[in-house]
Amino acid sequence: MRAVYIHIPFCKSICSYCDFCKMFYHTGWVNKYLKVLRNEMKDQYLGEKISSIYIGGGTPSCLSEEEMIYLLESISIFQKAKDCEITIECNINDITKEKLAILKTYRVNRLSIGIQSFQEKKLILMGRNHTYENVQEKIKMIRKMGFKNINIDLIYGFYNENKKDIKNDIKKVLKLKPEHISTYSLILSAHTLLHINKIPSISDDLDAEFYWYLCGKLKHHNYQHYEVSNFAKKGYESKHNLSYWNNEEYYGFGLSASGYLEGVRYMNTFNLTKYLNQQNDGKKELLTQKDMMDNEIMLGLRKRKGIHITDFEKKFEIKIEDAYPITPLIKTKDLIKKDGYIFINPDKIYVMNEILMKLL
Repeated sequence: MRAVYIHIPFCKSICSYCDFCKMFYHTGWVNKYLKVLRNEMKDQYLGEKISSIYIGGGTPSCLSEEEMIYLLESISIFQKAKDCEITIECNINDITKEKLAILKTYRVNRLSIGIQSFQEKKLILMGRNHTYENVQEKIKMIRKMGFKNINIDLIYGFYNENKKDIKNDIKKVLKLKPEHISTYSLILSAHTLLHINKIPSISDDLDAEFYWYLCGKLKHHNYQHYEVSNFAKKGYESKHNLSYWNNEEYYGFGLSASGYLEGVRYMNTFNLTKYLNQQNDGKKELLTQKDMMDNEIMLGLRKRKGIHITDFEKKFEIKIEDAYPITPLIKTKDLIKKDGYIFINPDKIYVMNEILMKLL
């Protein structure tokens, strides 16, 4: 089975930290975009069973009810597994009973809501305008409509934050009782408004302090820390994201979308005009065996469970310790070998990138 990612680049407002391919919502562009997107899916889909569909952006929830129906009717071409996970990213201010009813009709069963914070000073800096009371009301509406799988995104690491701010944010998130929580340290990427405005970064020590506090707090509330930045109640791990971290193949549809099929990693064009004119001259890379193995290492070690040693050997016909300097890193306790898996020492997960550099 394969997974599907669908990119909707339109937003009603642009967040100051966002580095994804996005643009302001425009009805004319949206209508043409959705038609081209449907044609792309029809042309590229090979007919196999689909394990998960993730509709991201941008802000997919900014689509009108009619546009949302058109999009969701488009994904009816996919042969879905019985337990297919269908996720759509939502802005809390876009959520209405009417849109939720449409999502239910088309079997969307997971909502990923970009809350990011409840701090007024931080929301202003990010260009967002929700309140905790507003979010509570919308989450209550979502539950009444029968949705049982909600993810909430939280961003930390702004220059004017302190630990008290982080405590208040995670306390309010936990009161909402989501099944899944994603926590991300702020990255000041080039071309974002925060970077252009020269907003300073926080120190690595403070960032680490925030990270370990969140890990401990969520563990205390019975969230499984199953990936570096992701936490879930038992049984609610993201199937779609796990397909990435397991280095499995997936389709990418839409502007700037990336995919991985038959040993080829590809990325669609970022140019809207070209995409709308079906001139999709994006990038393609045929991976070597070494590329595939490196990806298996980089992605697989993001999971707290790590990489299954026997599965790696079966997949690549080489022992993992013969391909990478695993043994010395086990001796230094950067890596742990246990129960048939190799994984990063939980105490060193924050410096994962340094360990990966030693491996690769």
